[in-house]
Amino acid sequence: MVYLASSDLVPKALAGDTRAIARLLTRAESGSAEARPAFDELFRHTGRAHIVGITGVPGSGKSTLVARLAAAIRAGGRKVAIVAIDPSSPFSGGAILGDRIRMGELGGDPGVFVRSMATRGSMGGLARGALEAVDVFDAAGYDIVLIETVGVGQDEVDIARAAHTTVVVSAPGLGDDIQAIKAGILEIADVHVVSKCDRADADKTIADLKNMLMLGLASARGTWRPQVVPTSAVRDEGVQELLTMIDRHREALAASGEIDARCAAIAERRLLAAGEEILRDRFVRDRHGRLAGLLAQLARRSLSPHSAATLLIAELGENA
Repeated sequence: MVYLASSDLVPKALAGDTRAIARLLTRAESGSAEARPAFDELFRHTGRAHIVGITGVPGSGKSTLVARLAAAIRAGGRKVAIVAIDPSSPFSGGAILGDRIRMGELGGDPGVFVRSMATRGSMGGLARGALEAVDVFDAAGYDIVLIETVGVGQDEVDIARAAHTTVVVSAPGLGDDIQAIKAGILEIADVHVVSKCDRADADKTIADLKNMLMLGLASARGTWRPQVVPTSAVRDEGVQELLTMIDRHREALAASGEIDARCAAIAERRLLAAGEEILRDRFVRDRHGRLAGLLAQLARRSLSPHSAATLLIAELGENA
């Protein structure tokens, strides 16, 4: 295979070339420094796709729901991309669920692109490079980008600062009512989905969520009031209703002007995350240089970790 510079892949990706898109996604995940100018250029072409985050505890049926939702989006003629964040293998660092068996039914459709990304130790349910992958899809002309997160509990709130619409999936019998309150999940949801609603105990979960919303245990995000949508993959029910609710939420954000605030929050989160990553990389490079003296002072307890970090940042700034 002929290696193409990332800058040469940009015009191909903008034209919808799937091979170019795939190569750029790989470089986003690896954090390739060579690709940095290409991603900067792609960012200039973003801002059209609707980003939907789908989260929930493991076992709630997120992957099945995402596959059905993508099929419904395609039935309406829109292009959809899926960024599926998977747990990492502790041995290879790769995505454990990378085969995406449950999404196999989407294969062969040129209007669907599924990409699994490993967390590789990243916190908050998002993988390194996940939002740059979203940029690639956005710039390439996909109408909706679905981000399916790992489902790790409290850190999952990170998705709310990365998506325009956040969908939280609960399932009967998993104790999701208690889990949601404890983890703060209720506060991040724009749409609640109760999956597996063909089960006998689903009505209780639906009622519990609606009661919590009525009692104000979930604060409204702006003027939009979170909605509850029951779904069943077995009966193929509720998926079109979910898509309609997602579209309604997007329309509500645009009508109220709140979409600007959400985009600003996403931009702020990405700016801070990029800054943290740059500093972290510089810290690692200086592990055996500037860090040595500070570590010696820490060992003697003559300097606190906070003071040492402040000195290190100041020194890095002076030598930038």
